[in-house]
Amino acid sequence: MSVRRLAEKQPPGFALTPQNLDWAKAQIAKFPPGRQASAVIPILWRAQEQAGGWLPRKAIEAVADMLGMANIRVLEIATFYTMFNLSPVGKFYVQLCGTTPCMLRGSEALKKVCKRVIGEQDHVTDDGVFSWTEVECLGACVNAPMVQINYDYYEDLTAETLTRILNDLALGKSPKPGPQIDRQMSAPVGGPDTLTDPAIYASGGSAQRSADGALHDSDAKKPGEAANVHEAAVPKPPIADATERGRQ
Repeated sequence: MSVRRLAEKQPPGFALTPQNLDWAKAQIAKFPPGRQASAVIPILWRAQEQAGGWLPRKAIEAVADMLGMANIRVLEIATFYTMFNLSPVGKFYVQLCGTTPCMLRGSEALKKVCKRVIGEQDHVTDDGVFSWTEVECLGACVNAPMVQINYDYYEDLTAETLTRILNDLALGKSPKPGPQIDRQMSAPVGGPDTLTDPAIYASGGSAQRSADGALHDSDAKKPGEAANVHEAAVPKPPIADATERGRQ
């Protein structure tokens, strides 16, 4: 991991809003007395959200004071976890996955789009709308390549679809998150391709199934027999002891 440092330009102060302060107190109350430091990560996250997607020095110090922690201890946490941004980000913060599955599926082309449309990595556009950075795996490998923009995933991307998404966001539109191809979530491309032969279900009970073998919604939700209902066990006859076998 590269060295992570606080931004040179810092706002003069920071204080949680009354609503966020109440929320923070509720998080602290979840832990036993003397263990309030356990709430540091969620409160840092809320402070980052309030500050516009990054953590100023004064925000880190405010959280430390609230939790009775040394400033350096909270700074260590903020600089260790890459979920915390130590410098300003754009209104739309693009996190581009560059880990192996996404790289094999075209993330290098997406990186070129980000450089062309936004600029260099960690650079905020002059209008404050965009910034981007390359990150490690975001957990959507089956839908690679993908990016996370603020809280939404955009998956199964090409250079063209990512360009369209960025242009739509710049115009104030709301592009549809999720797969950008004809795919349902992480299902196979082109629809189901296993267990689709109707013959599999030809002798299977009275439940009505659709043409592709799936249960109709109304039937799939009908309760079945309880798991603890079964036939009573039939005891086996006793095994003769050695004396009985000797008489035979």
